[in-house]
Amino acid sequence: MNILVTGGAGFIGSNFVHHMLAAHQDLRIVNLDKLTYAGNLENLRAVEKESRYLFVHGDICDAGLVRSLLSEQKIDAIVNFAAESHVDRSILGASEFVRTNVMGTTVLLEASKEHPLVKFVHVSTDEVYGSLGPEGRFTEASPLHPNSPYAASKASADMLALSYQHTFGLPVVITRCSNNYGPYQFPEKLIPLMIANALDDKPLPVYGDGENVRDWIHVADHCSAIDAVLQKGMVGRVYNIGGNSERKNIDVVKIVLQTLGKPETLITYVKDRPGHDRRYAIDGAKIERELGWRPSVAFETGIARTIAWYRENNSWWQRIISGEYKEYYQRMYEGR
Repeated sequence: MNILVTGGAGFIGSNFVHHMLAAHQDLRIVNLDKLTYAGNLENLRAVEKESRYLFVHGDICDAGLVRSLLSEQKIDAIVNFAAESHVDRSILGASEFVRTNVMGTTVLLEASKEHPLVKFVHVSTDEVYGSLGPEGRFTEASPLHPNSPYAASKASADMLALSYQHTFGLPVVITRCSNNYGPYQFPEKLIPLMIANALDDKPLPVYGDGENVRDWIHVADHCSAIDAVLQKGMVGRVYNIGGNSERKNIDVVKIVLQTLGKPETLITYVKDRPGHDRRYAIDGAKIERELGWRPSVAFETGIARTIAWYRENNSWWQRIISGEYKEYYQRMYEGR
């Protein structure tokens, strides 16, 4: 099987590339990535010479490129990770989120009408459901109520993808996942930001009162779930993917500090994000019932592994913070 992975140089995408190449010896991956600030080819250094892996520098909004890749690379399936994904950045400016998340997904769907696929897995987020109260969990039947420009752009893309399945018969499946953490995550997100700042003895900025609740899932579990959806997911369906690990943001921050032996005095409460959703929680009964998948990495184990990874790979995130990681692409790919 030949799989087009879009956004495969990002956090979840690069972990997925590693997972799939290790788990399936009979597949080949074409990684299409624009290499925005969050895309980093150093994440894929271990597989860049693998004969079953090909990197293509490009934009999912480039219809000609997408069509040619589907044809020339004989693509059987698409897994679409490519997206602008940081809520704070969407609040500052939504246009790029609409361009990539909505228009880019439309380009992929249009190209798929001309090139028959086995599966089109569109990777979405639990943020499309909005915010929960203190009880209950999101199910696949929960109404969509996106509360940020980022979430609205993802909800729009979800609806477009499902409409193409219904109207044109495309083999679309949607996944909606809770908050990921693990290696290679860009240090603007909560956990890597807290780890990096704590290691440098810098203040740890916590929004509002820190009581916002998220359901955390290790990226390895997310990748195995998408693998299961790619192999066995029913066309036209949505699958929620959760980690069964609800934690308050402030409790996560305190775990990081405790593990690193840093004082809680580093915590600095800052003005809350506009429209900050209070709580997310995922009901993963459907994917367990239909596909036999459930998370395997307990939060206590996963966060310990993640903190250890960032300690051991200090140069990786230090280069990102300084912008030097972009030089890797120039050194490895430009001029070839």
